[in-house]
Amino acid sequence: MRDDRGSAVIEVAWVGAILTVLTVSVLQLALALHVRNTVLDSAAEGARFAALADNTPADGIARCRELITTAIGSDYATDVRASTGAWMGHPAVTITVRTTLPIIGLLGVGGALEVAGHAAVETLG
Repeated sequence: MRDDRGSAVIEVAWVGAILTVLTVSVLQLALALHVRNTVLDSAAEGARFAALADNTPADGIARCRELITTAIGSDYATDVRASTGAWMGHPAVTITVRTTLPIIGLLGVGGALEVAGHAAVETLG
């Protein structure tokens, strides 16, 4: 018969390590989703702002950058672009943001996350 003395300590250490890795992984996924949702919402708001009758696509870029900088930091608002054209058959403004996808904390792969917000262009008259 084998001696089981001391095995409980090892088992607790293994279970603790596994639970720690699982917890950190869930927190990292939550952070990545928070960054994605914040950038996506900022792009959509920037597009809506740019689509107003008295605004330009440059105004939408500025609004999008302001929202991203306020929420998660200016490092995530460096590559913001605007374009005009048709989206689903209607004249629209599109704001596209390429930013870092956080993998370890806020460190990650630059330009790995790309989102776009669209808004129908408003006209007067």
